[in-house]
Amino acid sequence: MIEDIKKRALHRTKIIEGQLRGIEKMIENDDYCIDIITLSLAVQKSLGSLNKLLVENHLRTHVSHMYEQGGDQREEAVAELVRIFELSNNRG
Repeated sequence: MIEDIKKRALHRTKIIEGQLRGIEKMIENDDYCIDIITLSLAVQKSLGSLNKLLVENHLRTHVSHMYEQGGDQREEAVAELVRIFELSNNRG
C-alpha cells in the first residue's frame, strides 16, 4: 500500500471502531432510536470514506501495474473494477 493512504485508512478504521463501540453502548443504554440511527449512518459514511481510500490505492498501485502488463492482466483489472462498482451499487 501507498504509505500515506495506508496511514489514512488505518486512522479511518480507528474512527469506525469507536463509532461502532458508541452504537453498542447506545443500544445497551436504550438510547433514543434516532440518535442510534444517526450514528449508524455516520458509520456508513465512514465506511464509504475507507472504501474510497482503498479504491484509490488499488488504482494507483495494482490497476496501473495490471494495465502496463496488458492482455489478460488488463482485462482482469477492468473485471475487478466492474465487480466492485456492481457491489457498491447493489447495496442499500
